[in-house]
Amino acid sequence: MVAGLTGGIGSGKSAAADLFAKRGVPVIDADAISHELTAPGQPVVELIRKQWGDEVITASGELDRARLRHRVFSDPEQLRILESILHPAIRRRIQHEIDSLRAAGAPWCLVVVPLLFESGFDDLVDRVIVVDIPTALQIERVVARDHVSAKDAQRILARQMPREERASRADYLIDNSGPLEALEPRVAAIHQQLSADAQSGQGLL
Repeated sequence: MVAGLTGGIGSGKSAAADLFAKRGVPVIDADAISHELTAPGQPVVELIRKQWGDEVITASGELDRARLRHRVFSDPEQLRILESILHPAIRRRIQHEIDSLRAAGAPWCLVVVPLLFESGFDDLVDRVIVVDIPTALQIERVVARDHVSAKDAQRILARQMPREERASRADYLIDNSGPLEALEPRVAAIHQQLSADAQSGQGLL
């Protein structure tokens, strides 16, 4: 069984994923895969260079993420082009890792994708876990974590699926507006349920 974990920016997806990992669940992280695929020398970097030129590549061949974000996030068409380069490569890697875990006999795994529904990656998973917090708290956390303005945080939120719609598509909804200690028992309960489902043969890998 493949469970997808998603949530709006600043909701605490990484904290939840870490708690599942501590319980022995294999975690496939789309953001980590994206960083691997955009490391110096990777084919994806060359595709990005061809599209936007050397100005988004550093002298050492690394992707200048800040410059690229500046180029694409203010232009929906440019963002669409970037996603058309990144998403297929990320999807192939996720599927490869799922297949590897299946071959190794893993009962279930967790795939963490920030834009699970927006990217169409939800068709890779059998169950969906959504980490949710109030919008005002999202903005507060993003401003503190990423050192951006509240206006920039709001722009990021505007490009994501509305909170209510995301929550309505969840099989499991985690309210993460409290402290980390409150997150642990909720993750433990979901882990127990999904492990039981996998053991009984519901949606095995």
